Amino acid sequence: MQQLIEVARQLLTDKVVDVVIGYEQGAFGVRPAFISDVASCAQLIFDNRCVHNLVSYLSPRRTHLAHFQRKAIVAKGCDIRAIAALVREGQLKREQIIIIAPRCGGVGRNASLNKPQQLEVNTVAPRCANCTVREPRAASAKDTAEHKEILADYVVGEVQAPPPIAVDRDARINALDAMSIQERWQYWQGELERCIRCHACREVCPTCFCVQCLADKTQPQWIESSPHARGNLMWQFNRMMHQAGRCVDCGECERACPVGIPLSLLVGKMAKVVKERFDYQVSSDPTVPTPIGTYNQEDKQEFIL
Repeated sequence: MQQLIEVARQLLTDKVVDVVIGYEQGAFGVRPAFISDVASCAQLIFDNRCVHNLVSYLSPRRTHLAHFQRKAIVAKGCDIRAIAALVREGQLKREQIIIIAPRCGGVGRNASLNKPQQLEVNTVAPRCANCTVREPRAASAKDTAEHKEILADYVVGEVQAPPPIAVDRDARINALDAMSIQERWQYWQGELERCIRCHACREVCPTCFCVQCLADKTQPQWIESSPHARGNLMWQFNRMMHQAGRCVDCGECERACPVGIPLSLLVGKMAKVVKERFDYQVSSDPTVPTPIGTYNQEDKQEFIL
């Protein structure tokens, strides 16, 4: 994508930023790239293998990038919601980051392919279903001070055709909801028993930015660290509660899971509950507070015993 390369070159040449966080071809498919010199900008690529949400590299716990004071990032329209989340929660200031948003025709589940492949129903990433932000919008002089949504600084690439519709996650969640409580319990016990507690789901999450995670505390120990059923349930259920109303639904936790636990079903169900109870959906507007950060006397409280 020549336009992306040219924008990156200009930003580094003019010393507007110290690093451009993007994608490059690696030995095993596409991988994140951290470009800090103009000569390396030609390494930047963007295609349907670029499924990673790079916004996790803007988290303050990524200390190996802290020495870069000014950053630019390649962020798909859906990833911009994660930037808004970091701004909303005081982890990042909008003026600290330059957003280069590529037009997106959907991304695949597998970033390890050596070249892009035609997306099919069974290869397109679940996050692409019902996506409304494939065509990112750049800020313009027409935007007033009242416009709070985070917009791209640069939009690059040609307009892309929409991807095929992936298997509807809502249908899978509805199928689980149709089960009895005992059946659902058995289902999730079976899935979470496979967790090896590598915490990859946490490491790739753009909104997991605690300096010390609850799962790592030993005095007192809140969550058993061994990979067994009881500790695994405690870990994932705590994580889901911490993500309620905060998760940006990028699906990185499920993609990174080495044993294939369908974590997006948990976060998807949580998002539906938050929508029903608090009429809240994650957006690119960082001025809209999350339910967990606000108190409203009109909130439904029927779940409080």
